[in-house]
Amino acid sequence: MRPIGNSLATLVIILLAVGANIASAAVTASVDRSRVALGDTLRLTIIATADEDIDEGQLRGLQQDFDILQRSNSSNTSIVNGRVSQSRKLLVDLAPRREGVLQIPAMQFGQSTTAALTVTVTPASDTPGDGQSVVFEAEVDHDNVYVQGQLVLTLRVQQSVNLEGRSITPLKLDNAFVKPLEQQSYQRVINGQPWLVDEIRYAIFPEQSGTLEIPAQVFSGRVDRGRRSFFDLGGGGELVRRSTRPITITVLPKPADYPSSEWLPAERLTLEESWSSPPEELQVGESATRTVRIVGDGLQGAQLPPILFTPPDGLKYYPDQPSISEQEVSGGLEGIREDSAAVVPTRAGTYVIPEIRIPWWDTQAETVRYATLPQREITATGTAPTVNTAVTGPADSVTAIPGPSSGIAVDTVSAGDTVAGPPTGLLVWQALGVASTLGWCLTLLYVWRTRSPKPEKATVGDTLSEKTSFDAVIKACEQDNSSATRAALLAWAATAAPGNMIRSLEQVTDAMGDEELGQRLRELDTALYRPGEADWTGKALAACLRRVRSETSSSRKRAVDAGVRLYPSAS
Repeated sequence: MRPIGNSLATLVIILLAVGANIASAAVTASVDRSRVALGDTLRLTIIATADEDIDEGQLRGLQQDFDILQRSNSSNTSIVNGRVSQSRKLLVDLAPRREGVLQIPAMQFGQSTTAALTVTVTPASDTPGDGQSVVFEAEVDHDNVYVQGQLVLTLRVQQSVNLEGRSITPLKLDNAFVKPLEQQSYQRVINGQPWLVDEIRYAIFPEQSGTLEIPAQVFSGRVDRGRRSFFDLGGGGELVRRSTRPITITVLPKPADYPSSEWLPAERLTLEESWSSPPEELQVGESATRTVRIVGDGLQGAQLPPILFTPPDGLKYYPDQPSISEQEVSGGLEGIREDSAAVVPTRAGTYVIPEIRIPWWDTQAETVRYATLPQREITATGTAPTVNTAVTGPADSVTAIPGPSSGIAVDTVSAGDTVAGPPTGLLVWQALGVASTLGWCLTLLYVWRTRSPKPEKATVGDTLSEKTSFDAVIKACEQDNSSATRAALLAWAATAAPGNMIRSLEQVTDAMGDEELGQRLRELDTALYRPGEADWTGKALAACLRRVRSETSSSRKRAVDAGVRLYPSAS
C-alpha cells in the first residue's frame, strides 16, 4: 500500500497542472481601427489560444450598433520544442450604424472573457472633389514630433472603379528611420456608392531636430475595362496618376531639463515584473526567475533601456539574455523589452530589492513622467546545504557533524558499546561504488580537458558577434545615419567590452579610453539632439573606430603572446 503522503502529492501536482492550463486559456479581441467614418467598415479579430469554442452566437450583442457584413474562421497549429499549441481566429467585418462613441461589448467564450472595445464613429466622408473616381491623399497624425519620437504617415487610395497594376513610389526620407506598417483595406459608402479604400501606413522616427520634409508621393494604376471577348487579354485601360501634397514636419529637440541620458519620447511607458515562483517563498540555495517587462507606445524595442539588476548582499543575480521586440498597434508601434535574472539567496534573511524608476517624456502632455516598480521585500528561509561528514573524536565518543536537513538521524556511540562492522557483501558493493565513481570522475576530467576552450588564443574580433556588430557600425557611418550609428555603436561596445554595462555614448568613451573617439562621439551626440547643427557625416567616426579596434586587437594579441591569458587558470 502506497503512503497517503505520496498520493496527496500526486493529486496536488495534477490539480496544479490543470489550474495552469485553465489560467493560460485566453481569448483576445481587437479591431484594426479605433476611429472610422460613418459608412466605413472595420474588422474585429477574435483569437483563442487554448481549447475555447468561439461561439458566433456571442456576436449577437454587436447588432445593436453594428451591421455584421462578413465573417471567416481559421486555425493554426504549431510545435515548439515538442510542445503542441493551437489557436483559433474569427474575423468579422463590421459597419457602424450611427455616429458617436460605440462599444463592442465584452464577450465570454468558455472560461475567458474579452475586454470591451471602443470605436469612435465620425460623420460620413464627402464625395471626392471634381467627380474623380480615384483619390490619393497623405496625412500624418501630428504636425510636429520630438526627435526619435514616432510619427505615423498614412497614404490613402480611394477608388470607385476597378484598378489593375497599382503602385506607389517608395518612401525615402533623409535623417529618419522608416518602419512600414500593415496595410489596411476597407469599404466606404459615399452617397450610396461603394468605394474601396486602401491605407498604407508608415511609422517614422526622425533622427535629428529641425524640419522633416515628406516629399509628394505618386500613385499610378490602370482602369480595368474588362474583357470584351474571349481573345481579349484585358489591360489597356486608362492610366491614372495621382500625387499627394508635400508635408513639412517640425522636429522638436530633446528638452534641456530632461533628467536622463536615455531619451524616451513616448505616448505611454509601463513597467511590470513577474516571478517564476512566489518571491515570498524563496528557499536558500534555490532560484526564482524575476522578469521585468518594459512596454513603450510609440517606441521601437531597441530604444528601450536595459534593466540593471543590483542585488543586495546575500542575494545573487544571474542575468539572462534580454528579449527585445515590437508589435503593431492601432497607434503605430509598441516596443517591448524583457530582462530576466535568476535570483538565488545565499543565506536566510529579509532582503529589499530596490525600486526601479525610469524617466520618459509624455509626448501628449509634453511633460516628464516616471515609470516605476516599487521596492520589494522578500524573505528567504532555510539553510545552505552542507556536507555530511563523520569526524572521529576522543576515545570515549564519536561525534557526528550534521549534514543537510534530510531527516536522517545520526546516532552517537558511547565508549564501551560494541559497534558491528558492515557485512562482507556490503563491503563488496561499497568497493564497486567507489570504483564506479572514480571511473566517472576520470571520464569527466578527460572530457573537460579535451573540450575546454583554448583561452590563450582568444583575441578581440575573433567572435562572429563582435565582427558582425562592428560591420553594422561601419555601414551606418557610411550611410551618414546618426541614429542607426548610435544604436549599432552601443551593440558593438557591449561585445567588444563585455565586462562593462554600456548604455550611453559617454560609457563607450570610458570603455575604449580613446580621446579622439570621445570627440567623435560627442559630435554624434550633438547631431542627434541639438537643433540647427550641420548635417552629420560618419566618415571620420568610421576611420577612428577602425583605428581603435585595430589598436585594441594588437595590444590584446601582444599580451597573449607574452603569456597573459584572458582566462588564467587557478594556481
